[in-house]
Amino acid sequence: MSPRSASVNEELRRRSRERLLQATVDLVDERGFDGTTLADIADRAGTARGLVSYYFPGKRPMFQSAVHRLMHRTLQAALEREPRTDDGRELLARAIDSVLGLTVDHPVAMRAHMAGILQADGFVQCAEQQRLAELLRETMVRYGSDDVDSDYPLLRALMMGAVFAILLPGAGMPLPSLRDELFLRFGLDPTYAAPPGGEPARRNAS
Repeated sequence: MSPRSASVNEELRRRSRERLLQATVDLVDERGFDGTTLADIADRAGTARGLVSYYFPGKRPMFQSAVHRLMHRTLQAALEREPRTDDGRELLARAIDSVLGLTVDHPVAMRAHMAGILQADGFVQCAEQQRLAELLRETMVRYGSDDVDSDYPLLRALMMGAVFAILLPGAGMPLPSLRDELFLRFGLDPTYAAPPGGEPARRNAS
């Protein structure tokens, strides 16, 4: 049997890493961050325990990469779903809704993610985080921003603040109110598409 080519090996490594990231989000959703072990993740992904250490320096960095992957894939799906549009304002509305919608679909994982980025290590500068940032920046460009270097960090901060406010135990704010504030800040039509999953966040048109 001839040895596998470098491209085949690279694809196998990519798939193994993807399975680990997906298993991480799934298990944290089910058991919480503290209740999920690296061995659990490897077992769920169907990979060897040693591969976890090969790809990631620890559970927290792997979890952050997993959530950034989830956010990137959710955002990309929202921007590309039918009916397709080139309207920059609608694309920004979809972007905001996709991120806020994750608090409905993955509250446990999103709360653990927010708690993690407040720790000393902060953001993990991984490939998944960079892809998410690039997509959000591109959305701001299509929205018509004249200063993306200022507007993108502001958008990111406002959305993170809204997610914190929704998920704050015992004092959470309603998602529709926070959505309305974000849409007002960027001059967006509140009747644009609602977040995925859960109750629609759009206001009733009158």
